[in-house]
Amino acid sequence: MKKLAMLSIKKILPALLFTQAILFSAWVNAQNQDGYINLIDGVSLNGWNIIGDANWVIGNGMIQSNKPAGFLVSSKSYKNFMIRAEFWAESNTNSGIFIRCQDPKKITQPTCYEVNIWDTRPEQAYATGAIVEVAKVDPVPKAGGRWNTMEIVANGSHFKVSLNGVVTVADGQDSKFSDGPIALQSAGGLIKFKKLEIKPLQ
Repeated sequence: MKKLAMLSIKKILPALLFTQAILFSAWVNAQNQDGYINLIDGVSLNGWNIIGDANWVIGNGMIQSNKPAGFLVSSKSYKNFMIRAEFWAESNTNSGIFIRCQDPKKITQPTCYEVNIWDTRPEQAYATGAIVEVAKVDPVPKAGGRWNTMEIVANGSHFKVSLNGVVTVADGQDSKFSDGPIALQSAGGLIKFKKLEIKPLQ
């Protein structure tokens, strides 16, 4: 019996070690060398919850929607962090990246910080690149019709936003919300996200 048991262990052990190596490799790939963690894997909506009526689809390494109104809400909450996002929008797209949301089942601007993606917002002071009701933008950058890179820093009560390397919010300040999930908005027009990375800050 002991001999059979030893043989079984010898057969099982390599498989267990191989599985462990695969899982470790997957974790390493999810976290980049610069400390950023990929929140979009390009093949599934793992880690996200769908809220509302938007028609989110995934394919070709990105997620997209062209129907209002709804959100993708992260299953995890985040406090202090840096975000890098790559997105494509139409000139009339109404979208945004909501951070530190207080109710993951009911996403609204008053209960989150909304970093706007909306070139044609009627109140231009809070159009693309602004943090709605927190930090205005002037001049308004245009994101429509191309791929863009947005960077967001939330550190305590201080916020910084950049679009395509240009700072749109240098030091927005507000202390209402300290942490919460991230939400991607689809409120009209086509929006595509092919990268969303986050790097926690101490």
